[in-house]
Amino acid sequence: MSFIKDFKNRNFDLFEYLPATEVHPHDNFLAVTILRFLPKNITPNKISLFRVCATPFVFLLILFGYYEFGVVSFLLVAFTDALDGSLARTQNKITKFGMLLDPLADKLLIGSMVLLLVFKYLDFWLGIVVLGMEIVFIITAYIYRVKFKTVRMANLWGKMKMFLQVLAICSVLIALVFENQSFLNIANIILGLSVGFALVSLFRHGI
Repeated sequence: MSFIKDFKNRNFDLFEYLPATEVHPHDNFLAVTILRFLPKNITPNKISLFRVCATPFVFLLILFGYYEFGVVSFLLVAFTDALDGSLARTQNKITKFGMLLDPLADKLLIGSMVLLLVFKYLDFWLGIVVLGMEIVFIITAYIYRVKFKTVRMANLWGKMKMFLQVLAICSVLIALVFENQSFLNIANIILGLSVGFALVSLFRHGI
């Protein structure tokens, strides 16, 4: 715990709350339906950290063939991506650390699913492209943080990319649950579309 305190003290600017510059319609919807029931001590960063910690459990469920539990767990964990951002914006709890942790948690979740499912059931080279793009995003964000002392935020294109990736992974899992090949074909198309959104997000300085 002392390590965490030392890290916060040395990087206090990363944990300083920043006001939201914009609040999206879905933020307000989540605020009145789900976020209002969260305990006061739950912060956006804690939700993002939960996603990081929960990803290995989702990975293991799917790895050992528990696809029914896997698809539900994956959806629940992926849904926390909407919760942490909406909580941060509606309660003005945006931090630079959260701007880094949130997309990193997303990439860990999606990257693990690419390794586990996409390479095995979808187009191999499409998986390479998706994984490569995520690595590029991480490296770019690191360079901006270290060299330019700025944090690249997720933009609308990046959020759409994440949504399509989640949809594609769900399609693969549904195909495995119901043994329906057509869902794999749909997943390939959706994942291909996500690459387009990823490219736009990258060139518009998002993550």
